[in-house]
Amino acid sequence: MTDPYQNQPGFGGPQYGPPGTGPDLNKQPEVPRQPQYPSDPYNQQPQYGQQPPQYGQQPPQYGQQPPQYGQPDPYGQQPGGYPSAPYPGGGYNPNDPEAPYGRDPFGVPFSDKQKLTAGLLQIFLGGFGIGRFYTGHTGIAIAQIAVTWLTCGIGGIWPLIDGIMMLTGKVPDSLGRPLRD
Repeated sequence: MTDPYQNQPGFGGPQYGPPGTGPDLNKQPEVPRQPQYPSDPYNQQPQYGQQPPQYGQQPPQYGQQPPQYGQPDPYGQQPGGYPSAPYPGGGYNPNDPEAPYGRDPFGVPFSDKQKLTAGLLQIFLGGFGIGRFYTGHTGIAIAQIAVTWLTCGIGGIWPLIDGIMMLTGKVPDSLGRPLRD
């Protein structure tokens, strides 16, 4: 039985029949070239007195002139690019003045302080109470300094554990708001 696809060009399947009757797999396929249009402004250098095409503009259709400087944009793009989308998870939100950095799942507004910053400050500089000073807890910061220095560094385990708790989000700021991500 003969294979109906055996002698068709471009078929790269298994070889059936006697050698030399299948497709030539060493031949490279011919790639069609794109025609270059002489009036296409995106394939030419701008002439003296012409503005080059701006990034973000769509190229004009064939036979259509590109928009000139000072004329309205026929593609409907506004100056400055795309409008910014609202960021739901955090960042500054001017529409909610009580919670400019967003709210947690329970509706409590986030603090302007960050968990990562507070936790790393407390872990690396907790003997000086820096993480607690950052969150606004000055009394606890002074107590951590006193305990760490009066115990000759043994009390430094307290700021270390406190920094880990800050990283996990268990410690609020001085106003009771949870630290933001």
